[in-house]
Amino acid sequence: MKIDHELRLQILEKIGIYSNRFSISEPQILLTTKEVLDAPKEMTEGRRTSAYKYYGVSYLQHNLVFINVRKIPDEKTLENTIVHELIHMRFPYLAHGKRFNKLVRQGLKGKTFLRYRKRSKISVI
Repeated sequence: MKIDHELRLQILEKIGIYSNRFSISEPQILLTTKEVLDAPKEMTEGRRTSAYKYYGVSYLQHNLVFINVRKIPDEKTLENTIVHELIHMRFPYLAHGKRFNKLVRQGLKGKTFLRYRKRSKISVI
């Protein structure tokens, strides 16, 4: 796909919608490999020069997501990539696999994930 102003706005809108559904703060979004290389090295460390190989990359520590729009062939793949990367943000402890893929499918179907709730310690006397 070719990035233009309208597509950039559509992507940012989808990021906002899904971030809200997944109860996460909206990440900073990079849409070109140039933006990845222009970002501070400490933010994109680990997948800085190899990011171009992937449809998307999540940089969890910095609440940053790269969506490689030029590599993505169509809107369906774009939507899937957005949800995939935001599921990484919502469930950072979860590796790729059956459970991860199930969460991506649920996200695409409109499932809402509630915020984490801190468990309070209750003393019983």
